[in-house]
Amino acid sequence: MDAAIIDYLARYAHYLFGITWIGLLYYFNFVQTEYFKEAEPNARVDAFSKLAPRALWWFRWGAMGTFITGVILLGYRHTGLSSDITIGATLGTLMFLNVWLIIWPNQKIIVESNQGVAQGNEPDPAAAAAAPKAGLASRTNTLFSLPMLWFMGSSAHLSSGSIASNTNAIIACLVIIAALQINAIVGKQGPLTTVRGVIISGLVLTVVLAGILRVL
Repeated sequence: MDAAIIDYLARYAHYLFGITWIGLLYYFNFVQTEYFKEAEPNARVDAFSKLAPRALWWFRWGAMGTFITGVILLGYRHTGLSSDITIGATLGTLMFLNVWLIIWPNQKIIVESNQGVAQGNEPDPAAAAAAPKAGLASRTNTLFSLPMLWFMGSSAHLSSGSIASNTNAIIACLVIIAALQINAIVGKQGPLTTVRGVIISGLVLTVVLAGILRVL
């Protein structure tokens, strides 16, 4: 098959999977989490037992599809990688890892605990510890998603230059991203606790990272 066709098919699939993944990420953070803060206990149990498993299935496999098609695209464009796509791909990869290594394992505990409660069993004690871990990683992914989407677009339409010409800037960006990722694992939500806070933080992070690539 022609390389251009494979490249475009991978890009098309990348868009489809990405829309599914990020759309559900925003649903979880902007809609479902806020609903659960006000919902009655029985409604929460029912939603976690029946609604959440379906949404999480599309969420995690959307992330998987986005990552795989992204790797295919990078493989076909390795000679033309820009500093923008380097940062964007790094953010996307960390988001993918957060889904499969933190969010889904902990949400699975929460879902199974609520399904047990729905059947008359006691809640799983591990669910109490799993909830904040999943929540922090999910908020961090929402934070990362704003600059990630910026860089995916700017790589083709507003490029900051090649990797070779922006080495110091890329390193500075990666240090900031690494610090935020460490916080996602062992830290606290801080300003990410609220919807307004995570959106503002995401926009600020976008400006900071984009600014570093253009100034340094």
